[in-house]
Amino acid sequence: MLLSLLAALPAYAADATKPHPHQGVVTAYKGAPPAVSLSDADKVSLAAGKVVLKQQQVESGGRGVAMMDIAAAPETIWSKILDYSHYPQMVDKVAECGNYRVAGDELYTRFVLDVMGADVEYFIRHKVNKPAGYLTWTLDYSRKSDLDDSVGYWRVTPLQADPPRSRLEYSVDIRFTGYVPGFVADMISKKGLTDATGWVKRESEKKGA
Repeated sequence: MLLSLLAALPAYAADATKPHPHQGVVTAYKGAPPAVSLSDADKVSLAAGKVVLKQQQVESGGRGVAMMDIAAAPETIWSKILDYSHYPQMVDKVAECGNYRVAGDELYTRFVLDVMGADVEYFIRHKVNKPAGYLTWTLDYSRKSDLDDSVGYWRVTPLQADPPRSRLEYSVDIRFTGYVPGFVADMISKKGLTDATGWVKRESEKKGA
């Protein structure tokens, strides 16, 4: 039955030679993402190594944010987040990944996800500001992605130097096109926030990372 379902899926629309149908439908970050307030209970959970999920208010409404404390220095964490060519080895369901353009603090990256045999291809424009501790992204609207839109950020905040400890924040707002079947969209969305911070913690805390 699954094979029959996959065979019936429409051909995906991603095309690096064509522009995206629009220039963004999700509110993008302009500069640093807004600060996220933490309660005393949140801080206790983070210190215990747990993921804390919060809501962040932006122009388009509420947006989920995952936060986690990691036993690693910010530079180690950034080295994993920005290592796109090795995402297939580090991140579940990423089949292909790599930069196709680097322009100063902007990285243009192609992603291909493999979800139950269905590929989802999209192109991301990252804007990196490591001195300020964050990276934001949108789709690269000069190329046509299978996603309708994607906006998000990573933020890494140093907590202590010895032993090193940092706080990681991650948020993403994804909109899907009709080319992405419902069950694939559900799996991508549900993987979401906690899995994203989880792989960074795992890779950053590896011995010799």
